[in-house]
Amino acid sequence: MSIDVLQAKIRKLKNPMIVGLDPTPELIPPAMLDAASAEKGKTPDGMALAYLRFCCGMLDALKGVVPGVKVQSACFTALGHAGLAAMEEVLAYAQKLKYYVLIETMRSDVSHIAGLTAQSVFGGLSFGEETWFPYPCDGLVVNGYLGSDGIRPYLPYLSGENPKNLFVVVRSSNRSAPEVQDLISGDRNIFTAMADLTLRWNGEELFGKCGYGEVGAVVGASSPRAMQELRRRYDTLFFLVPGYGPQGGFVKYMGYAFDRLGHGAAITASRAILGAWKQEDFPDDYQEAARQSVEKLKKLLETYVTVL
Repeated sequence: MSIDVLQAKIRKLKNPMIVGLDPTPELIPPAMLDAASAEKGKTPDGMALAYLRFCCGMLDALKGVVPGVKVQSACFTALGHAGLAAMEEVLAYAQKLKYYVLIETMRSDVSHIAGLTAQSVFGGLSFGEETWFPYPCDGLVVNGYLGSDGIRPYLPYLSGENPKNLFVVVRSSNRSAPEVQDLISGDRNIFTAMADLTLRWNGEELFGKCGYGEVGAVVGASSPRAMQELRRRYDTLFFLVPGYGPQGGFVKYMGYAFDRLGHGAAITASRAILGAWKQEDFPDDYQEAARQSVEKLKKLLETYVTVL
């Protein structure tokens, strides 16, 4: 089961961290941007080349340091066909280096569109006797707020010979999340209703040996109250925890996501890692800056979580 693979990688490295590959021009060292522009021009093709080199450099730098990466599709699709081609290469390279690989889409689709996405990402595209996998990954981050129509088409791919997994947005980390997700519906918050659905989508068969379901929950670290409530009530949901750094998530709050063995959750960090080279000590070495930033965050997290 895919969730077992993730938990095993976390335990091996004693590091429950997934680094988000969310490239933007501001996060890429100027020399790398200039080199790509010299080859491809100041065009989407040039920026896509810079994204590709930057992300592959990050993958090289963090191999054996973090168990997984999360590729933000929006950063690449914003560049058109060149961005998509770059994303395909980044995904393939991440899998080659044996990372656990997530694609973040945050999409919420009606059933036939969700089915197309599930087929292209998880099932592969067959033409004649051959099958292609343009977006190789272990799981997807999706938005479940359209309800079951947008989730059920993925479920058949979460078991079998090469199982995948999903993370459904339950309580996001952005500032305006309370406008909808914290509203009361009957005797519960909206985010609790989504957690109930996420648990239901696991059924009885989609639980790994580690005890957690293949359909996990995205729970932002910016709301400690929601985090504590959800962890207490849903002890078989694996949590993906965004929000560290610019979104206001504190490491202490992230600690609430884990069980007593330090299992059941992975935190994500993107800009704080990708942009660490901007600090005074690392003007020319974005890879070393990223490694040291990860180690610093890991040490902070160990104050509150011990992975056994």
